[in-house]
Amino acid sequence: MEKAEFPLFSTKVKGVNQKFNLIDAEERKRYFEAKASNEIKKLKGFFKNNTFIVYLLGKKNSGKGTYAKMMQDIFGDSIVHVSIGDLVRKVHKEVLENDKEKEELFQYLKKNYRGYMSVDDAFQALLSRDTKTLLPDEFILSLVKREIGKLGRKTLFIDGFPRNLDQISYSLFFRDLINYREDPDIFVMIDLPKTVIDERIKHRLVCPACNTSRNLKLLSTKKMGFDEEKKEFYLICDNENCKGKRMEKKEGDELGIEPIKQRLETDEKLITEAFNLYGIPKILLRNTIPTSKAETLVDDYEITPEYVYSLNEKNEVEVKEKPWIVKDDEGVDSYSLLAPPIIIVLIKKLVQVLGL
Repeated sequence: MEKAEFPLFSTKVKGVNQKFNLIDAEERKRYFEAKASNEIKKLKGFFKNNTFIVYLLGKKNSGKGTYAKMMQDIFGDSIVHVSIGDLVRKVHKEVLENDKEKEELFQYLKKNYRGYMSVDDAFQALLSRDTKTLLPDEFILSLVKREIGKLGRKTLFIDGFPRNLDQISYSLFFRDLINYREDPDIFVMIDLPKTVIDERIKHRLVCPACNTSRNLKLLSTKKMGFDEEKKEFYLICDNENCKGKRMEKKEGDELGIEPIKQRLETDEKLITEAFNLYGIPKILLRNTIPTSKAETLVDDYEITPEYVYSLNEKNEVEVKEKPWIVKDDEGVDSYSLLAPPIIIVLIKKLVQVLGL
């Protein structure tokens, strides 16, 4: 079986010499216009009368949700991000808290669900959400079809399907199952070294109020502080509504990828399996580039920096940036890229695949 090889790409654009702060939302808008204005215009024109389906495939914590959200920022409500995991959790919560929703879902499933497990047993598996009884693939598809039916005709960025090797074959017929028969469907595969995932998890901080996620080492905020008792630096949420909330570590994050190694191996197998499917176009996105080739391929502000903190003489926190060098899965010294340059590549590849 052939393994997916993720090609190098260049985000440099002739005549664009301005530096952009890609952490700032307004700067990102100007960046996208500067580097992909023609392609964005073509896609916006396409969205006036057409839709398509994207299956986001990548290892856990590879940024699928981030990429979908960034595409929504550019193209507005023409794009809908459907996270299968979030959907199941949402439906589970709704049926537990709302008897009317519970009955409506049950009646919908009696009419639309087809599978080897009975509707009663599958519904009970949803209600209990235990680890012993897995929700059947056919049941998940019914939930997804119901949710998509509520959204109207939109371009779909689907995150979390296919989730396992058994679901690969379903993806071949997915657009038919959800009544989007004429829509182009595309696999978007994301390559991310385990070293990057490990650092993303170990240094992740989350706002307890708005659940925004940042990274002490790799994605800082405008304000930060120092805990005298714990002798450690922390970030302060940028969301004005959170009123200076201190961002917190998630329990278990200090272990990095150790608890999810098996999941990461499954994700790799899934990408390889999907890569070998015929009949569905594929877009390959890589998160890293060798340090030896970075200067000719990308602009320096597109590279993920490492943030280093210190206290000055006034006991104020100072932060400096330095290049963050990681080993890719082949052991090559590499730079990890921020999300916006990868979105630039995605936009340009979508224009090619759609024949625009």
